[in-house]
Amino acid sequence: MTEQPARRLLLVHAHPDDESINNGATMARYRSEGAQVTLVTCTLGERGEVIPPELRHLAGAALGAYRLGELTAAMGTLGVDDFRQLGGAGRYSDSGMMGLADNDDPDCFWQADVDEAATRLTEVILDVRPQVVVTYDPDGGYGHPDHIQAHRVTMRAVQLAADAGWDVPKVYWNRAPRSVVEAAFARLREELPGLPYAAAAPLGDVPGVVDDDVITTEIDGAAHAAAKAAAMTAHATQLEVTGAYFALSNALAQPLFTTEYYELARGERAPGDRESDLFAGIGAQEAR
Repeated sequence: MTEQPARRLLLVHAHPDDESINNGATMARYRSEGAQVTLVTCTLGERGEVIPPELRHLAGAALGAYRLGELTAAMGTLGVDDFRQLGGAGRYSDSGMMGLADNDDPDCFWQADVDEAATRLTEVILDVRPQVVVTYDPDGGYGHPDHIQAHRVTMRAVQLAADAGWDVPKVYWNRAPRSVVEAAFARLREELPGLPYAAAAPLGDVPGVVDDDVITTEIDGAAHAAAKAAAMTAHATQLEVTGAYFALSNALAQPLFTTEYYELARGERAPGDRESDLFAGIGAQEAR
């Protein structure tokens, strides 16, 4: 039996590309340091809006298969060789944006039984035995039904795994601090004044942006900026990446962050100010 790496990180995301946008630098950093990084993607993003005109014929299962190829390429740039689809590729389909008829598709992730999906994720947790799990906050960052469902399924799976013998020491939610996001948008407007931007300053109630004091942990991924940008670029159906910014299908520019921010939602926070390591404070017993 092959011995597991001492540090093991599991990330749960809704669609291919979410992982690279939110955690690409984090994933690359921990892989470079020898940690095991496992990604679970809950859908293949079959209802994503395709940017390149030459690929707009892709839809449904064909788009999902193509995006799985993009995910494979992205993981190659980050050095991640353990990436899985919840229940197998295509088990849960993309639910579309909140409020659309797509949400009612019985095969979509939004309609999945939370306990059933969580049981599938629990199997991964018990296999990997991560000390750290990363997913979305209760609103899924910006209210997408698949992101919200990924949060629910992950938090339930953590509970089920604890009942089965593996109590995950730390669970984090992806976050974006208001001051950092405002400064980044201001910098982009100064450097590239002619672009349409995804948010105005001040940000106010922009989804996914939180007050700075919510942030418990920041991961400096500057050394892995190129890897993150390359991973995002691999998701060409969904993202356009240019230097320090990127755009989704709405063609609105937003900053590409290489420092990534988190809120510790479960577990014990390491002493001091903001943590600089997701594994901070995890003892030798928990590392087994």
